[in-house]
Amino acid sequence: MAILEKIRNRTVFLIVIIGLALFAFVISDVISSRGGGMNHPTEIGKVNGKEISTESFRFQVENLLRSVGGNATTMQAVNRVWDENVRNIVLNQQFEKLGLSVEKDQILSVLSKNQAIAQNPEFQNEFGVFDASKFVNYIAMLKSSNPALYEQWRMQEEGIVEMAKQQTYFNLIRSGLGVTQAEAEMAYHQENDKADIKYVTLQYSSIADSTINVSDKDIKAYIKKHEKEFEREAYRNIQYVVVNEMASEQDKQAIKDELVALLQPSIVYNSQTKSNDTISGFAKTNRIADFVAKNSQLPYDSLFVGKSQLPVAFADTLFALPKGAIYGPYEDAGYYKISRMIDKQANGSVEASHILIAYQGSQAANPNTSLTKEQAKAKAEELLAKAKVKDADFAALARENSDDPSASIRGGDLGFFQRGMMVKPFEDFAFSNPIGYMGVVETDFGFHVIKITNKAEAVKLATIAQKIEASDATTNELFTKVTRFEMDANEDVKNFGAVASKSELSVLRADNLNANDEYIIGLGNNRQIVQWAFTKDTKVGEIKRFQTPTGYVVAQLTKKAEKGISTTEEAAPFVKPILIRQKKAELLAEKMKGASLEEIASANKTQVQSANALTMNNPIIIGVGREPKVVGTAFGLKSGQVSKPIEGENGVYVVEVSSTQPATALSEYKAFAQSIENLRTGRASQEVYNALLKASDIEDNRSSIY
Repeated sequence: MAILEKIRNRTVFLIVIIGLALFAFVISDVISSRGGGMNHPTEIGKVNGKEISTESFRFQVENLLRSVGGNATTMQAVNRVWDENVRNIVLNQQFEKLGLSVEKDQILSVLSKNQAIAQNPEFQNEFGVFDASKFVNYIAMLKSSNPALYEQWRMQEEGIVEMAKQQTYFNLIRSGLGVTQAEAEMAYHQENDKADIKYVTLQYSSIADSTINVSDKDIKAYIKKHEKEFEREAYRNIQYVVVNEMASEQDKQAIKDELVALLQPSIVYNSQTKSNDTISGFAKTNRIADFVAKNSQLPYDSLFVGKSQLPVAFADTLFALPKGAIYGPYEDAGYYKISRMIDKQANGSVEASHILIAYQGSQAANPNTSLTKEQAKAKAEELLAKAKVKDADFAALARENSDDPSASIRGGDLGFFQRGMMVKPFEDFAFSNPIGYMGVVETDFGFHVIKITNKAEAVKLATIAQKIEASDATTNELFTKVTRFEMDANEDVKNFGAVASKSELSVLRADNLNANDEYIIGLGNNRQIVQWAFTKDTKVGEIKRFQTPTGYVVAQLTKKAEKGISTTEEAAPFVKPILIRQKKAELLAEKMKGASLEEIASANKTQVQSANALTMNNPIIIGVGREPKVVGTAFGLKSGQVSKPIEGENGVYVVEVSSTQPATALSEYKAFAQSIENLRTGRASQEVYNALLKASDIEDNRSSIY
């Protein structure tokens, strides 16, 4: 009804605009359905010629979204499923080339390392060891008795096979990454050989950037020489204004007035008695739950609460209210509220700590849980005895033994809680025993060693609340403002910013949007705007209005760039500093010609400096910074030899080696060989996959479908 009211309140002028907009939308939809707009291919992508079916892809995305609940957006799920599909195809193509397959015993080997399966008593022999034959028989039984569950297993098996193939493939690669004696010896010397040098340096900062001329021709030449570094995906730039539907001061006052009026009695006509009835207001009513249900946008909470559960800014005031007292209106979490103290309860809030010991089959059990119920109880009793020892550290016992994941952070401290917040056995123990009391309680989660640390008063409040939101009048006014701005901006597309300023709107920019993006700086997730920017028919300069959950956005497409090599303008911010440094290096190198360091220093009115105990692995010159090229050059010189000018990170250098101290040779270098091998094998999987991915021909149509 609220929407209909808003439509009725629009002026004729605005209705005409909407009508024209709808007509334009219908026409554009007809046109786009005949070939305009975004293309919708039958497959969502191809990887080296292998198609990824859109139907299968959608199914995977929907499954993922269901499994994560509301913890991922659609595009996050899409991107994750895409990455998994691409990875599987790229690697499986390698497996096929190698003739790599996975045998039954390999699958069973993987399963034997899965705690949930290997520790299931149903699949263990009399010694408690995983028995593969029992598991195989179980799967065979599923196939005939429970086809649905068998199908779930079959899909799980496919994942296991995939994982086993990948393990085999990457193990083959790792086996070829051994380290030779020469490599290990070199690593030892790079870490331990030392050199003392003298040097003269002229820093790049001695020449102002403004004195160096870098032309577009220079930048183009650099890009051409380093094309691979400047390959980029298609992107779009937009500018936009945001108009949020926010309550005006008048709206806020009206909401507060409406709440205050609810405190007083009201006169209501009774159709049965055909007379007026006086209905008690919030301040005096005895039917609290009914009154709140009828007049509040937030539900009535009949539980007692502790002070820590009240709004921080008003906790002291609310907690101190006498029974029957009223406080408000006050603003909290986007609502105006009025609260009434209903009741107070001494010791209605308990603070406690616990140590949870889970057992197999309990709700807190995980794949690593190995204790039986009897063993868990015995362990809990043992911990209780330790906790009761004088000066025992309960928090330390919790951190070391508790199966509650929060124990490592909070040391078992649960803070204050009230009735209804804990499972019944736990709650009964906490509220029926005095401060300092400890004991063991069993719940569905396992056995708890509980220590009661404090008790406090709890209160029961009734609160009526109204959301602070724009009225229909304010919403209509904002709609008119946005529509007028959109029309004015379309009449002067080259001056979007100036038109926005006249309308007292701020212009924001979002550059380098990629086709699969959904997050826009300043807006958050807004996939529809990105899709519009990448639609084939959207032209540079085009303007469009979008409705968002909080109001409106009017956006203008300011740049379209397709996949390719960066332009001179795009690359300039990255290339120009490099070329400036190179040109400075050439100028400084010209000044550093001489037979000795002293001669070079004298000619440039500077001093000869020294740096001692330099190593290849840690090429830092104290007082200057990291200079790998300078230090590397020094290790290639003989004692007393003067280098040519070296282009370093911070300036140009000429060095002379004063002395070198080669490290003492070792009888063997196994430790260094192992260190190198660990480094290589540790990153082998990712680096190999990255190389395969880079070499793959990938067609990505995600943005056309999602």
